[in-house]
Amino acid sequence: MSLALTTNQLASFDKAVKHAYQGKGLLRGTVKVKTNIVGSTHRFHKMGKGMATLRIPQTDVVPMNIGHSNATATLTNWNAPEYTDIYDAQEVNYSEQAELAETIANAIHRREDQMIIDGLDASGTTNTVAKTVGGNAGMNTTKARAAAADLNRLGVPSGDRYMVINADGLNQMLGTTPVISSDYANVKALVDGDVNTWLGFKWIMMDDRDNDEGGLPLSTNDRTAFAYHMGAVGLAVGLDRRTEVNYIAEKTSWLANGIFKAGAVAIDAEGIVDITYDQSVVVASE
Repeated sequence: MSLALTTNQLASFDKAVKHAYQGKGLLRGTVKVKTNIVGSTHRFHKMGKGMATLRIPQTDVVPMNIGHSNATATLTNWNAPEYTDIYDAQEVNYSEQAELAETIANAIHRREDQMIIDGLDASGTTNTVAKTVGGNAGMNTTKARAAAADLNRLGVPSGDRYMVINADGLNQMLGTTPVISSDYANVKALVDGDVNTWLGFKWIMMDDRDNDEGGLPLSTNDRTAFAYHMGAVGLAVGLDRRTEVNYIAEKTSWLANGIFKAGAVAIDAEGIVDITYDQSVVVASE
């Protein structure tokens, strides 16, 4: 057996990883993305608000003195490696390639999602919806409406808004909403996957994750969901989904590795709302 993959095999494997990744990522399309970043940090620029002034004849104009600030994303380096023993497969064939592509792609997209979630969680936003809102500690439509109201109040653009929630919270919304309410039909459509937009948000259901890939923040039973505008969070990418395959003689195995370098940061905390709910609350069935 040759100790080097053919150019066709390597190119095909790399393509398969990228294809699997693009099909499974949840949050990249919901934030501002900058690619090909050189260095370990990237500054996302934020421009403040300006106010028009009344024009008085024969007087000088008064500059608005718009404030400028930066939010810095720190890029970190990640690997997603997996071995293939030559005794299990003579080469990285197309069947094995598909399995490894799936494994590597899933690991990379979960890490990227977690970067974005961590950036949201560290925003320090003052827009918060307490778990007591709506008269129920679980997630409910009143909490969702309160989040929308917070963004509306601050003049956050109505387009490109997202709501990230877990399965328990989504089901709680259905159980706490009367069948006769128009909200019930909308929430049921979200749960069933028939629609993904409601209250001006595109809803994303995040699966529960373990260990370092913790998913949405969890404290005992209190889960945090996030409502946010795309421009409020930035993802800086240095090395984007690059793969390499090498033969490791000491292990008589091929090592397929996904390489990723990126970092996320909240750019504008006013465009982010933290929503707390008790995911253990049991609600009535429909």
